[in-house]
Amino acid sequence: MSQFEQFWVVVVDFFWGLPLVVFILTTGIYFAYISRLKPLAGFFHAFAILTGKYDRKDEPGEVPHFQALTVALSGTIGMGNIAGVAIAISLGGAGAIFWMWVAGLFGMIIKFFTCTLSCLYRKQDEDGVEQGGPMYFIECGLGKRFKPLAILFAMAGLIGCLPIFQVNQLASLLQNEFSIAPLFTGIAALLFIGIIIKGDVKRVGKVTAKIVPFMFIAYVVSSLVVIIINFDAVPGILLDIVSAAFGKEAIYGGATGLVFKEVLVTGIKRAIFSNEA
Repeated sequence: MSQFEQFWVVVVDFFWGLPLVVFILTTGIYFAYISRLKPLAGFFHAFAILTGKYDRKDEPGEVPHFQALTVALSGTIGMGNIAGVAIAISLGGAGAIFWMWVAGLFGMIIKFFTCTLSCLYRKQDEDGVEQGGPMYFIECGLGKRFKPLAILFAMAGLIGCLPIFQVNQLASLLQNEFSIAPLFTGIAALLFIGIIIKGDVKRVGKVTAKIVPFMFIAYVVSSLVVIIINFDAVPGILLDIVSAAFGKEAIYGGATGLVFKEVLVTGIKRAIFSNEA
């Protein structure tokens, strides 16, 4: 491992320690309690919104509801749900999958409140375009003295939202399977992304609205095919996931086991990356 990689390993371990994981879980549990699980109860209403039941041609906004969803999903389907899960298992064992489920459940509730606050505290920029997000409601909701925190979040989000992970996984796959140099993959990805984002958010929404549904269908169908083919092994796999999450090997560690902390942190970390909560 190079010094550059070692540096980032230290940085990630520092920020993604057990205290942060516990804080995220307790925050999700707290929001679930005060909301009486209303974010989860609104699933059918959300589905009705996506199908265009409440769309109006004269309504304000840059992109329709469905396009807004596809933009968000385009950064998670595939790399977050496939490569992310594989990495979680390799680092934290089968028990990490259980904690990904837990983090996904409470992560949806956290994301609901985040999106709600983003809508409440959004404002127009000098071009008349609506802008929102945590960097806005941190400053507008908590006060001007929290502006440094808003700036820090914006800078961290800028780095975290870069498609580095996705392109890296794609380049590794093409290199291993077809001996394509990562440099060519990176250049091709750069040109393709540049063409899309050269316009505006409306162009991004239109492109993702055409591509993401196929990604979603391919992902779900592939998952179902794998489950059906290996249906006899499903009960044993579920048992392994639960036992690895709470079993003695996960808690105490051992020659072949991982400590409970590593299993928990790995599962939560990968789940947050996947659902962007």
